[in-house]
Amino acid sequence: MPSYSGEDIVEVLVSQEDIRRRVAEMGKELSDFYKDTFPLFIGVLKGCTLFMADLVRSMDIPLEMDYMAVASYGGGRRGSGAVRISKDLDSVIEGRDVVLVEGLVDTGMTIGYLLRNLEVRQPRSIRLCAFLDKRVRRIVNVPVAFRGFEIPDRFVVGYGLDFRQIYRNLPYIGVLSDRVTGLKRG
Repeated sequence: MPSYSGEDIVEVLVSQEDIRRRVAEMGKELSDFYKDTFPLFIGVLKGCTLFMADLVRSMDIPLEMDYMAVASYGGGRRGSGAVRISKDLDSVIEGRDVVLVEGLVDTGMTIGYLLRNLEVRQPRSIRLCAFLDKRVRRIVNVPVAFRGFEIPDRFVVGYGLDFRQIYRNLPYIGVLSDRVTGLKRG
């Protein structure tokens, strides 16, 4: 059975209170932006789950939710850019205002693929909403319209984000020890 200790997290990067505050602010911002529409929020599984749940609960407009799941292929921290959709939408997005919700955007390769895939389905508009933005690692320029926090190039877990499916339940964003990840920093 997997386990972890308090030594696995070397730093709390974003506290639980900062998350609550910022998600509420984003909910207000999105509610104001989409006040005269009926937007479709599409969550990218699994990393978006806690963020998207809190985000939509903080909004005061009618909206719809759907989910996609993707698998990225390639070894190591930098994937090859090959992406496979393992769970597609149940909703038709043609003519809809779409908000693509992601837990963490780093290289932009996977989310760039998803944006292109969704654009050919002819939504009225599509905007990216990212809880965390690791712009320092960006390879593909993707337009993040709504951003929770910009973070440095650290391996983070918590609030839906994982390492080998563990740590998603942490109520904050923590930096995972290199001892756990096996990453060497130079």
